[in-house]
Amino acid sequence: MKFEFRNPTHLVFGAGTLSKLGEVASAHGKKALLVTGSGSVRRNGTLDRALSSLHTAGVETAECSGVEPNPRLSTVERGAAIARSEGCDVIVALGGGSTMDAAKVMAAAVFYEGDLWQMMAGQENRILPTKALPVVTVPTLAATGSEMNGGAVISNEKTTVKSFVSAPCLYPKDAIIDPELTASVPPDQTAFGICDLITHVTESYFNGVDGTPLQDRFAEGVMLTAMEWGPKAIADGSDIEARTQVQWASVVALNGWVQAGTLSPYPVHMIEHTLSAHHDIAHGAGLAIVNPAWMRFAAGTRPSRFAQFAHRIFGITLKTPEDPDAAAEGIDRFEAFLRSTGCPTRLSETGIGDRLLERYASDTVLVAHDSEGRLPGRPPISKSDIVDILRSAL
Repeated sequence: MKFEFRNPTHLVFGAGTLSKLGEVASAHGKKALLVTGSGSVRRNGTLDRALSSLHTAGVETAECSGVEPNPRLSTVERGAAIARSEGCDVIVALGGGSTMDAAKVMAAAVFYEGDLWQMMAGQENRILPTKALPVVTVPTLAATGSEMNGGAVISNEKTTVKSFVSAPCLYPKDAIIDPELTASVPPDQTAFGICDLITHVTESYFNGVDGTPLQDRFAEGVMLTAMEWGPKAIADGSDIEARTQVQWASVVALNGWVQAGTLSPYPVHMIEHTLSAHHDIAHGAGLAIVNPAWMRFAAGTRPSRFAQFAHRIFGITLKTPEDPDAAAEGIDRFEAFLRSTGCPTRLSETGIGDRLLERYASDTVLVAHDSEGRLPGRPPISKSDIVDILRSAL
């Protein structure tokens, strides 16, 4: 196993840490572009508290609000234009994963020359960003882990393609993670976030290279923590202990620790990105549908790993190390867990039918594919495989 690992993001974690926002942001600039989503942070008072902390520290602000749940390229362009015109020298992302993703790309877009979409995966002659304004992330939802990584997912509304970019310059300088900010998140969005963070680790767990036992345990720890504390957070939004444990699981799930050395692709995410690009469904809800369907497709290729999952996560007794019955039961129990949280597990539950399955497959492979035109994974996935996976999830 060989790998390199670096995560430069400074983390400030714990209940009440929003008060440190001004102090942290002022180390990077004097005027912040404050990026927010649909308005919940304004309604619940979080925005006012953030502004107070920034202004007390002498940081002026300009605002870019209205980032969509699946952030659009046009919104990124709008935010970058505001940052340039207002002379902003730091960007603060206050919201969920979409807000943080959009803010990171806005930070790079300020300096990027040419078509912003050219930095996204799947583009010919792709040019990655190399410079960005400093970004401070303040997540209000436990889900994407975007607060402590260098990736972002953006939707091109003109082409209904959703793609991603990952670059060193996109790492936030600081992440202020205050679990109290997630207390007002409704049960369905809390559940979708839990599914999202679990899927981040199941991707590397099932698709990564062999010989990573410590990473396996990291992934299993994240899954078990989310499955233990997630239902408590869903049942009682004011349970700050539950919110804290889920928030930390979300950070760890995608800050690179679990994935170090696994060299893992993300086929489930790639398939879901296409669904949410076409239908604007919540990302976590789409993952709850696609992940169990993909797991059933992939279980025969790597049976010992799926049997291990069944044994270590659900305590299912194995007859052999590759017990196919245990593996199937583990997948069934996982799907049942997702359903128990309120997540959809069938496309029909979100109003998606079978009319565009071929289009979904083509769009998915367009964004991420290997030299043979397949979606990377264990096993690699053809267009017809994607159609079969989605058909099984109808």
